[in-house]
Amino acid sequence: MRTIRTLRRDDEGTAVIEFAIAMPVLVAMIWGIFQLACLFWANAGMQNALGAGARMATLCQGGTSTVQCSVPTDTNISAKMNGALFGPPDGTFTVYAPSAGTGYKDLRVTYQRQMTWLFVTGPTITLDRKKRVYTVS
Repeated sequence: MRTIRTLRRDDEGTAVIEFAIAMPVLVAMIWGIFQLACLFWANAGMQNALGAGARMATLCQGGTSTVQCSVPTDTNISAKMNGALFGPPDGTFTVYAPSAGTGYKDLRVTYQRQMTWLFVTGPTITLDRKKRVYTVS
């Protein structure tokens, strides 16, 4: 009986037990923040590519006051967007060919990534960004 009372009052090792309970939660939260940061990184790369494509699409190359300017081709715009992409290498970026309307072009970039939480595979996340650019007609 006396041994049981002594063991109840003994608090040696409680810090190790608390650490063992809290550490997996802390590591999972830090890993989740890292995964979210990778999505923000990819979003920044997509926005950069759309901006570069929009700048390229609105250029009027070779124009003077008497000569008509030449508008960049869709291939040139897509190449410029591909060159401006950056982000995590474990996802897939897709640059779509610009779709044209009357006086504008629609630019689109997507990013797909399989999310992971340490030992568990999560859902596939798809980011989709679009930009409408008004061009010289």
